[in-house]
Amino acid sequence: MALSNLIDDLIDDLSRPGMPWQLGAIVGCMLVGWLVARVVRVWWRSRPGHEESLHTGVASFTHVVAPFLVVGLLSLAQFLLAKYRFHTNIVRVAVPIFWSLGVIRLAFYLLRRVFTRRRQLDETFVTLEKVIALVVWLAVVLYITGMWPDIVDFLDSYTLKYGPKKSSQVSLADLLQGIVTVAVLLMLALWAGTALEERLMGMSALHSSLRAALARVSRAVLIVGAVLLSLNLVGIDLTVLSVFGGALGVGLGLGMQRIASNYVSGFIILLERSLSIGDMISVTNFTGKVTQINTRYTVLQGLDGVETVVPNEMLISGTVQNQSLSNRRVRASTKLTVAYGSDLDVVMPLLVEQALAIPRVLQEPAPGCSLSRFGPDGYELDLGFWIADPENGQGGVVSEVNKKIYALVQTGSIKLGYPTVDTRALDAHIASTVARITQTGTDSSPAPN
Repeated sequence: MALSNLIDDLIDDLSRPGMPWQLGAIVGCMLVGWLVARVVRVWWRSRPGHEESLHTGVASFTHVVAPFLVVGLLSLAQFLLAKYRFHTNIVRVAVPIFWSLGVIRLAFYLLRRVFTRRRQLDETFVTLEKVIALVVWLAVVLYITGMWPDIVDFLDSYTLKYGPKKSSQVSLADLLQGIVTVAVLLMLALWAGTALEERLMGMSALHSSLRAALARVSRAVLIVGAVLLSLNLVGIDLTVLSVFGGALGVGLGLGMQRIASNYVSGFIILLERSLSIGDMISVTNFTGKVTQINTRYTVLQGLDGVETVVPNEMLISGTVQNQSLSNRRVRASTKLTVAYGSDLDVVMPLLVEQALAIPRVLQEPAPGCSLSRFGPDGYELDLGFWIADPENGQGGVVSEVNKKIYALVQTGSIKLGYPTVDTRALDAHIASTVARITQTGTDSSPAPN
């Protein structure tokens, strides 16, 4: 019946002289909304810090603004047309359509901001977006056709019992409303936590560990607050959570000790600042640069690009070698052997000059060359130097220094030591061998007749 009335109203509007005004209002509101959103997007990208907006999601949010601008303009147009006694049935149908478009874009924006910041879209996520769009469009169709009140009355009349008391029952409409409320508030909390985390991580004035700790704590507080608020809005008594909290504590104490230990260890690491993002550390058999410090684990990226997920408990209970805890300067060295007879007063300063010519080598503290020992093949020298970027590894800078030394060897400025052979021992060995062969031959000759 409602659908037939809607069709009759639309057909009636098509035969009236105010129909072009309604169509013109819809087209004009669409153009104005799109142009305003376009201008805002262009203006935002022209700002000096527009690169950062790509990470905070402000630039992508401008795509969500257009449908809501159109809804606002259509509501104004509907008011003005009704004031001058024009029919507004076509405009009244267009308003929920653009509302649904705005809700769908907003949902997609929040989902992608929370779950796909560092990953590409997978099939599961795309399917979830399609399901959300289908549900929203179905709700719009039910609302436009006038079937929405009937659906709500049916859901409200169907109750579910969850306890022995007669009052322990809930309608299906309230249950669905509670699920939607929890999902929406939780999604908004996750989005706010993500935006706040990215904003905190961009504050270079704060220590990286403090930024990570504040981001994790603020996100946890927002999620807990959203859950409690949604439960309160649904009508669930929050005092029942005390029983749930006791059961959760028992579960953590019995079956989730290691997980709870990792979470506590993560907050300890962030608060005491024993590790920071960008530090080069070694723990057990793993060495790499700290790229993420999460509440349960820490990610190390090796020089070969392989990432290792290390539980935070290992970083608390085990021995960790941090190359850049209080001082980022790390000493590297290379060893070589120069031939005996070389003038060390000339060779050693020359080696120091080669190290100073490498850009990664620090001028202060200056490189140094020392005589380690007198080897069997020559003077054994140790050329040490300091670098300030241990996260880039030591292999590259050592290789560059060795190339400089190789160039000196090629020009003859330095003579490397080579293994020597004691010819006297070799001559004695050859003489003893010949004598033994001769003696053997003499003993085996036949006796004369």
